[in-house]
Amino acid sequence: MTVTIRPADKQDIAALAELIEEIERFYGSADIQPAEERRAQVEEALFGSPPIASALVVEDTTGDLVGLAAYSFLWPAAGSSHSLFLKELYVRDTLRRQGVGTRLMNELRALAAARPGCSRVEWMTDRDNPRARSFYRRLGFTEFNGKIVYRVDAGMA
Repeated sequence: MTVTIRPADKQDIAALAELIEEIERFYGSADIQPAEERRAQVEEALFGSPPIASALVVEDTTGDLVGLAAYSFLWPAAGSSHSLFLKELYVRDTLRRQGVGTRLMNELRALAAARPGCSRVEWMTDRDNPRARSFYRRLGFTEFNGKIVYRVDAGMA
C-alpha cells in the first residue's frame, strides 16, 4: 500500500485523537479518556502556543491516518547540543512489516540532521516489547544499556 508521511496539521486533530486511543488499547489500557478531552490535548500539544510536541503522520491512499511518530526536541544532549526524542512510533497492524516504520525512522533522522545543533535521535521501548526491539535491531540500532527511567505523576509532590 502506498502511504504519505507528512507533518501533522490542524485538520488531523480528530483522527490523531482516534489513533491515540488505538495506541492506548494496543498497549492494553482499559482507562481511555473521553474523545473530546483527547482531541483538546492533541490540539494543545501539537498546535498550542508554544507547541510541546511535533508529529509526523502516515496517511493512506484513502486519507485515513494509519500511523504516527510523535517527537520533541530536548536540550541539552551531548555538550550544549540538543536531540530529537521520539516518544511514540506507531503503525496500524494492517501496515506493519511493509516498510512504513522504517520510513518514519528515516524521516525522523532526516529532521534531526537538518536541524542545526541536533546531535542525535533518542527513544525508548519497553523491555517486554520484543516486536519493537526486533524492529529496531533490524534497522541496525543497538540497545543502549545505561539509563534507568523514572516516572512520577505530575500531581505528586
